[in-house]
Formats: sequence, C-alpha cells, structure tokens
Amino acid sequence: MIEAVAAMSALGLGFGLMLGFAARKFYVETPPVVDAIDAILPGTNCGACGYPGCHGLAEAMAAGEAPVTACTPGGRDLALELAEVVDTVGCGAGGVSLSGMSETEPMVAFIFEDHCTGCTKCFKRCPTDAIIGANRQIHTVITDACTGCDACIEVCPTEAIVKRVKPKTLRQWYWEKPEPRLGTASTERAA
Repeated sequence: MIEAVAAMSALGLGFGLMLGFAARKFYVETPPVVDAIDAILPGTNCGACGYPGCHGLAEAMAAGEAPVTACTPGGRDLALELAEVVDTVGCGAGGVSLSGMSETEPMVAFIFEDHCTGCTKCFKRCPTDAIIGANRQIHTVITDACTGCDACIEVCPTEAIVKRVKPKTLRQWYWEKPEPRLGTASTERAA
C-alpha cells in the first residue's frame, strides 16, 4: 500500500514538473490589444459572432479581420466601446460605421411552455446556463443570464423558443430621456 502511494506521488510530482517546464518553454505572449479587447467582450463564448469564443473574436479584431460590430449580444454600446479601443490602438478601424446597428432593446430567449417537450437540447446548448429544466420537464429561461445568442433557438425541434425584448425589472428600469420642447420658452416670454 505504501509503495503504491509513493509511486503515485512520484508520478504526480514528475508530471507536474514536466508540465511546469513545458508551460515556461512554450509560453506565447498575447499582444496587449487582444487582452484589452477581450476584457471588454462579455466572455460568454456563445459563438454568435462566428468565432470560437470571445478570445478568438478579440484576436480577429486586433488583426483587423473582424468588425467591431461582430458581437451581436453586446449590442451597439459594446460596439462603441470596442471602436474606441481599436481606434486608440490603431488597428485599421478608423472611421467605424455603426449605421448598420440599430438602437434596439436587449433581446432574450423565451420558451412557450405548452410547446416544450423537455428534450434538453436547448439546455445543453446554452453557453450561459440560462435555461433551467430537466429531461421530460418544461424548461424556462432566466432572463438575467440570457445573452440572446440564438444558440437554443437553432436546436429546438418543436420551435418553442423565440426571441423577445428583455422585460423591464426594477434593477434595469430607468426614466426615459425627456423630449425637448422647442418653441415653448419663446412663446412664454412673448406672452
């Protein structure tokens, strides 16, 4: 028994030292612009942009291969932040046009529970674990965790999942900006 414990400990120590040496020997340093872009991205690795994750998208943006509007779950605000970082670094994104992105509300998935069969395909596909439910039971979406990446909509066999505008809650509700009233001040002074 003691020989087995000693042998396993020696193997673990030996492999750990080899992995540590390999990590230092083959370390590849990432450019600072990739780290800056990756820090801004949501980090959910949903794949809605067509890249293998947020780090892959950050590398493509730094190389000038992907537009700053590629992250659809992030929306227009994220694209504006990314445009500032990419312009600051000078990766060839000067004069970024956000005209294709409309000022839309955040979207989330919604499951029609009367159409849900409980197949768990959406549950397994969700990158943020926003869908709860079990096999042969009705599923539902946690709207605070959903990024609206469409991964669950694509795999639903009964088409029970659609995208809806994220419902307002007390945590995210805010007053609308008031519309400026033109001409009211001049008419009041004249009277």
